[in-house]
Amino acid sequence: MKTIPKIGLAILLITLAYSCKQSENTSENHVTTEEMTSADVVSSSAAVEKPDSKRQFIRTADVKFRVKNVTQSTYAIENATIKHGGFVIYTNLQSSIYKRETSKISQDSLLETTKYSIENNITIRVPNTQLDTVIKTIAKQIDFLDYRVIKADDVSLQLLSNELAKNRLRSSVNRVANAIDSKGEKLNQIVTSEDILESKKKQFDNKKIENLSVLDQVNFSTLTLNIYQRETVRQEKIVNTENKIISRPHLGIQLWDSIKSGWFILEDIILFVIQFWTIFLLGFVIWFGFKIFKTAKK
Repeated sequence: MKTIPKIGLAILLITLAYSCKQSENTSENHVTTEEMTSADVVSSSAAVEKPDSKRQFIRTADVKFRVKNVTQSTYAIENATIKHGGFVIYTNLQSSIYKRETSKISQDSLLETTKYSIENNITIRVPNTQLDTVIKTIAKQIDFLDYRVIKADDVSLQLLSNELAKNRLRSSVNRVANAIDSKGEKLNQIVTSEDILESKKKQFDNKKIENLSVLDQVNFSTLTLNIYQRETVRQEKIVNTENKIISRPHLGIQLWDSIKSGWFILEDIILFVIQFWTIFLLGFVIWFGFKIFKTAKK
């Protein structure tokens, strides 16, 4: 009979141990989920500059995420960029209207409801040594991450190739210039040599500019950000301009306008009649003459 309680106790202990283990696993999963949804997930080792590395990388980042407020996040991103020695080269803040409708709330008022979303496409450039820091600073604005792509293209060999090409072109330019100075006798030979020299110089300049462009991209990383916020609803009370009753003037104003209109009509009639004063004068002269003639005849 004592064996049964012992077995029950053992089962109880096993059950408790299993429950504790499940609780630990659940806690670990919860921590992992929090870590995956934190702002730190945006960063990457590809964005970190190693001081002792002899390789040179062009680092770019492309990130799309939702924020609480696009305007405020835009200011925060721009301030963080300037703070870490970078600069903004493109920003396009705009609203996209999905739906706009009006509903009548009174005889003279309407309620305008607008559903819209605000987004901003931003391109910034920051020193390569500050890329990881800037990304982590920007990540504080993230409400929901859509995606992030960070690239680090090794251009060490490209820079070496350009430098070697520059050296070869420099040597070629010097040889052609010396040949023109020492052996150029005929005009057509000099012209041909000058053309060759000009072409070599142009190739040398192009390689130099190409190297400067690559070094600029190495020294300053480019970040392309697409930020947006949840759909927003804006309601505004506006005047019902289609209501004719609103635009109808008060009775007193209408009476006064009628009096003025009648007076203007009377003025027009008087002016119209006065225009024929010559006819009236001629009629009066004829009438007066006829009357005098009639009186004299009697």
